[in-house]
Amino acid sequence: MSPLYISRVPSVYSQHQLHEDADIPAKGLVPTPYSLVSEVPGQLLPKLSYSPIAGSSTKRVRSFGNLAAHLVPDVDEPGTLFSGSDTESVGDAQVPSFVDCPPAGDGNLLDSILLAEWEDRAELGLFRYDVTACPTQLVPGPYGFIAQCNEGRASKKRPTEFRVDQVCQSWDPKKFNFQKALQQEVLFQYEAGLPSNGKLKFIAASPANDSPNLVLINVSPIEYGHVLLVPRVMSNLTQLIDQASMRLALQFCEHSNNPYFRLCYNSLGAYGTINHLHFQGYYLQAPFAVERAPTAPVPGYTGSRRFKDVRMYQLEEYPVRGLVFECGQNLPDMADFVTEVCLRLQDANIAHNLFIVDCGMRVFLYPNGFATAKAEGRVPSALLDSQVDPASFEISGHIITKRQQDYDALTQDGIWDLLSYASLSQEAFTKFCHYALDF
Repeated sequence: MSPLYISRVPSVYSQHQLHEDADIPAKGLVPTPYSLVSEVPGQLLPKLSYSPIAGSSTKRVRSFGNLAAHLVPDVDEPGTLFSGSDTESVGDAQVPSFVDCPPAGDGNLLDSILLAEWEDRAELGLFRYDVTACPTQLVPGPYGFIAQCNEGRASKKRPTEFRVDQVCQSWDPKKFNFQKALQQEVLFQYEAGLPSNGKLKFIAASPANDSPNLVLINVSPIEYGHVLLVPRVMSNLTQLIDQASMRLALQFCEHSNNPYFRLCYNSLGAYGTINHLHFQGYYLQAPFAVERAPTAPVPGYTGSRRFKDVRMYQLEEYPVRGLVFECGQNLPDMADFVTEVCLRLQDANIAHNLFIVDCGMRVFLYPNGFATAKAEGRVPSALLDSQVDPASFEISGHIITKRQQDYDALTQDGIWDLLSYASLSQEAFTKFCHYALDF
């Protein structure tokens, strides 16, 4: 069988991608903002230091399955999640309007540092556009899909061929990776290194180890505070989930302690276009559509013998079929269970997306067949013309359009139709569940 490719403009995550032909200043005696991330070992960078997880006391997750509950409040503080927010009416529910700057979690160091550093990079002009000026709307309908018109994400670059039928691909140093990003795009290191007291510690200048975990800006942001979490940046990790990285991602969400912050992962073949392991996250002060979708037990599945603290469900009445992991209190078990499933999908060459919510306590997993359907010519041209690529955030309910005409014409039925091309059929999804969960 011939390899499958799609033609699309490459995602721009770093200033280096915009100026690949420009001369980058040589490394000096003192680190400069224009040095590459590849030169970061030993350099002094801000660092958030944390305790490795041995358990979790994270809050309970928010409830599923009520399409009228557009606010999706935190169950420990009912009715307070959006207190003081202006609202707009959608159906019979009240939905918060959008604000530019979501607050940090109560007394939260990670959010405070991340947002302050992100704002600093905005003032320096490192972003391609002002994302806070992009129009955003709630699409009428019971799910409340969120749409944004982001013409800044359109690019004049030539489309590039991306192979979409191979989840596991070799590291290619000639292609863009985050070692080629500029150090001015780094917000801070995120490293284990504290006793087990559960607190974070900020160090303004700490020598980076040989392969630090870095938090960088995304220079083409989708929303406020859009960042990249890059585990072990110098280890040449390809875009494949492993146990250490999954634990890192869930702990990052737990330390954010902010229900407005979500993290995602896109495998190759599921609109992950940079073959260097990374997660993306941002703040959105409204529930995603998938967070309201009803769920049900996976038919025939009686639970994991190893990970008894993690409950498993499947999405119902949603355009894309997927699995939902829900943690009790053991976050390492949650991370390890998700990793085990992802490893099976990698072995079987199944493209997939992850969407992490509720401070790491819930993870949605979507097997994604859109790129393959597109490469095989099965997606109608009218849908392709919209240039909406269903990766994790889009499947979860945040639709990013690049043209005003598409933004103005969006309906829930149109979004449902678009996303359905990413979904497996019911028969294929049943087989997928049996394989992924090994039952």
